[in-house]
Amino acid sequence: MQARKKYVLLGLCACCWLVLFYCGGGAQLRVLRLLTRQRGEVMRPWPNWTDRAFLPRYAHLDELQTDPGMIESPRQRRQAWSTIYKDSRCRMETCFDFSRCRRRGREGFRVYIYPTEKNDHVSESYRKILTSIGESRYFTTDPREACLFVLGIDTLDRDQLSGQFVPNLDERIKGYPLWNDGRNHLIFNLYSGTWPNYTEDLGFNIGQAILAKASLNTEHFRPGFDVSIPLFSKEHPQKGGERGWLVRNATPPRRKYLLMFKGKRYLTGIGSDTRNALHHIHNGKDIVSLTTCRHGKDWEKHKDARCDHDNLEYER
Repeated sequence: MQARKKYVLLGLCACCWLVLFYCGGGAQLRVLRLLTRQRGEVMRPWPNWTDRAFLPRYAHLDELQTDPGMIESPRQRRQAWSTIYKDSRCRMETCFDFSRCRRRGREGFRVYIYPTEKNDHVSESYRKILTSIGESRYFTTDPREACLFVLGIDTLDRDQLSGQFVPNLDERIKGYPLWNDGRNHLIFNLYSGTWPNYTEDLGFNIGQAILAKASLNTEHFRPGFDVSIPLFSKEHPQKGGERGWLVRNATPPRRKYLLMFKGKRYLTGIGSDTRNALHHIHNGKDIVSLTTCRHGKDWEKHKDARCDHDNLEYER
């Protein structure tokens, strides 16, 4: 009899606990959050920036409502990426034919450059890349000896609004007998997409080719396969100059400037937030950051309070 009462009491306790869990779960979570907040969070003062007056305030929800046709949804971006990066799982052991490189010594690694067609315009930056490869000891004029292939078509600028954009690239490269879905090919790219979204749409399917790209998105980077390269200007020299100045264990470096940047400050779109944030590291001594707002035809429409001062410093 006592055992029966014991089980009945346990059953009632279990029912009461379930009722409290479903009906009072919200209150319990609020209490738990309050307790953890009091224990874990510490109030920290916001940095006292010297140019606080120039910092933009947080936008209200109404200010963020823009034309839906101008901004891609996450679903649309994923669909675009899936068509561009069909071979997103490529690795050297799955998308590279090592049998073409199985020769002894450096003779096994040979690079072939597709000949440039008569009407193709090649930018100065891409010409420097091709010239550097052509003057190296790994270059070959015989595609049968090649381990790696580089296109003669300029793929550095894939912005459709750019004058250096090469159209119909997909059809052209598919006509190459050696393309083989990009296998053992190396594609160079610095710019991709078009304002204002700047997606990573190259305008053609790279297939199984290795992509050497600047500002490569981590979602698309194929580890051990793709190559992340810095963004360089057309003024960048083809060959290095004097011997480097950095000496081992020289910390801090024996140089007047620790960090230097001079370039455009995007007022809207991708990249604007980053460069606005980096503005605050400028001290005019060993860290110098000079930016100009003169970018695009309608930059004055988006002009902020810092633009006049920044433009003067940039030109000075």
